[in-house]
Amino acid sequence: MVSRVDDVTADMVIEELNRRRVPVVRLDPADFPETLNVRARLDGLGLAGQVRTATRTAELDQVRAVYWRRPQPYAAPEGLPEQQARWCVEEARYGLGGILASLPGAHYVNHPWRNRDAEYKPAQLAMAAGCGFDVPPTLLTNDPAAARAFVHEHQRVVYKPLRSTDYHDEEGQALTVWVDEVDPEELHDGIAATMHLFQRRISSVADLRITVVGEQVFTVRIDGSPGVDWRRHYDALSYTLIDTPPELAKRVRAYLDAFGLVFGAFDFGLDADGRAWWYECNPSGQFAWFPAPISERLITAVADQLQHAGEHRDH
Repeated sequence: MVSRVDDVTADMVIEELNRRRVPVVRLDPADFPETLNVRARLDGLGLAGQVRTATRTAELDQVRAVYWRRPQPYAAPEGLPEQQARWCVEEARYGLGGILASLPGAHYVNHPWRNRDAEYKPAQLAMAAGCGFDVPPTLLTNDPAAARAFVHEHQRVVYKPLRSTDYHDEEGQALTVWVDEVDPEELHDGIAATMHLFQRRISSVADLRITVVGEQVFTVRIDGSPGVDWRRHYDALSYTLIDTPPELAKRVRAYLDAFGLVFGAFDFGLDADGRAWWYECNPSGQFAWFPAPISERLITAVADQLQHAGEHRDH
């Protein structure tokens, strides 16, 4: 289980695996080298050795499955000069990261390199269009004039961050960048500083979250969002597990297969005509916030993937 210590979704899956008496080792690459010790050997017989956390040890050649959830970034020991710290971080990324991505015979949910490929929103949008999803008109740009013209053309436009990057003020306060509607007056020359994603706002009557775990597909209709980004209003929402529309089921399978993913959490906006508009696919999406009757089914599906890894390795 590769994830940070405060990951509730990982907690739930580990609890289920513990209930089944399936051995689990949880680690976070950010703990290396402080509390994560690695001894890996490579020879004509392949990869072997150990990774040891403060409380657990995993034999590398005995790992049957890896759930790659939400690890923190690779780190360096505190107090190093900037250049040395940067060098240590990159050595850790390509050393430890390479080991964790190369465990012999392990079934990955998902493989970290497949996650990486599928996390780029432009790649997601291009693949979604290729798989037949309805994709809202989207602009990627660092040109203020182009952004203004796009907003003028579509009137109601949202801004979306391209990645969930840790962002804090000088006091350490988190500055989360949410999906939000664009105020034309705020389209200033600062747009030129980096890439921005603008998208026509969908007049949705509800949202869909489709979570795929292996061959299982779970579709949840989300009602009651008072704003653009329903993730800001979990407690105000209602969740209903529904049958997956056949065309969407076909397209999500094609999308996951194209990226080589076992797991994916898809988000759609549902308009008044029942048309599902593509928003994104999170290859390591969480589900702990769903009500228990829904989250328990997802926990069971993920635990099954990990426990019965040998049945899935050829996927």
